[in-house]
Amino acid sequence: MSRIQQHMRLGLFIQAAGHHASGWRYPGAQSGSENFNLIRRLTESAERACFDLVFFGDKLVTGPQEPPSMIVRFEPLTLLGALAMVTERIGLVATASTTYGEPFTIARQFGTLDHLSGGRAGWNVVTTGYDSAANFTLGNHPDHEQRYAVAEEFVDVVRGLWDSFEDDAYVRDAETGVYLDTAKMHRLDHQGRFFNIAGPLNLTRSPQGHPVLVQAGSSGPGMALASRIAEVVFTAQQDLHSAQQFYRDLKRQVVEHGRDPAHCLVMPGIMPIIGRTREEALAHFERLQQWNDLDAALALVSDRLGHDVRGLDLDRPLPDLTLPQNMRSRAQLLLDMSHKDGLTLRQVCHLAAGARGHRIVVGTAHQVADEMIAWFEGEAADGFNLMPAHFPEGLDAFVEGVLPILRRHGLFRECYTGHTLREHLGLPRPADFGL
Repeated sequence: MSRIQQHMRLGLFIQAAGHHASGWRYPGAQSGSENFNLIRRLTESAERACFDLVFFGDKLVTGPQEPPSMIVRFEPLTLLGALAMVTERIGLVATASTTYGEPFTIARQFGTLDHLSGGRAGWNVVTTGYDSAANFTLGNHPDHEQRYAVAEEFVDVVRGLWDSFEDDAYVRDAETGVYLDTAKMHRLDHQGRFFNIAGPLNLTRSPQGHPVLVQAGSSGPGMALASRIAEVVFTAQQDLHSAQQFYRDLKRQVVEHGRDPAHCLVMPGIMPIIGRTREEALAHFERLQQWNDLDAALALVSDRLGHDVRGLDLDRPLPDLTLPQNMRSRAQLLLDMSHKDGLTLRQVCHLAAGARGHRIVVGTAHQVADEMIAWFEGEAADGFNLMPAHFPEGLDAFVEGVLPILRRHGLFRECYTGHTLREHLGLPRPADFGL
């Protein structure tokens, strides 16, 4: 497969206490997932650097075992609405669940955000791997296969609702008294396995036609959903070979669905630890790792694996474990790190606390840039979702050190040339009535 596009896509994944579980402890680090001023400054920094987007994940449960960035957090759609008012160009992407949401509400929320932001909204479609049923009177958390079956229909309904009005439905003719051409308003009348939705949505088509669809599942069902609907795919990949295999498999499935592979962008997560020398960067990373709470890391790994590993030998690889119903792709990644790479449970815990299974790159700005270029030119990634260990220094070091190198190679923009998220990403605007 030939190179899909000539420039990297870059997102900033904001977790305001840092992506490393101990990042908030680093000297000079600022933190606070409810600190809007900090979140605003980070978003504005990313916009000045011409990032394609900022991204906010979500989780619908919490507890004392959660890492600092996850124990409390703003509701992401409300947060993006506030950020839309203080930014002009950068894309605004947030997670919303198809398991614990309603299609009409999700369609209306993201459509509204797209209008308010002038066409910069993106929806990260998730099925919610964590059991959140107790907070939603749902009964039991659906199994993996059912969650993805629901998600398939959910997204179809949302896209149909976004097409409730044709692009030129507004007339506003004061002389004739016609405000809106109701002949260009369309009911959905969806009757499906999981949803019965009449429509129309009480919102016209947004500036992008549809907000950009993002998806983050890397399991078999996750890739199947992504290949059919996703325009951006967030993924966790640990090495170049695995990333290339994922990239090839996903793009092949995209083509099988009759879609252009250039319109499904793969953006792995990456945590750069940058120093003036590699030794300085390693010392920086080691300092972060020494602050890890092993008990908390064991709880995190147990949660991701769906098995309590707290009684296992820390200095031996993980045993063979059956994959859980939830978070399958992340569980498989952690098991592969132990089985294929020979990592002990203790090492897996430290890496999971460091970046939750995402790629950590430790070195100088040139070494980080070289790795990103190797993945991009090696068809392992169309871009990256940046996950700084701590803020603001982790973001500043990347912007000041790595971005100039990527620009000298002609691999990242000097300035925005478009206004919508679709324009930034090189994605087409959907025509009326679907992609």
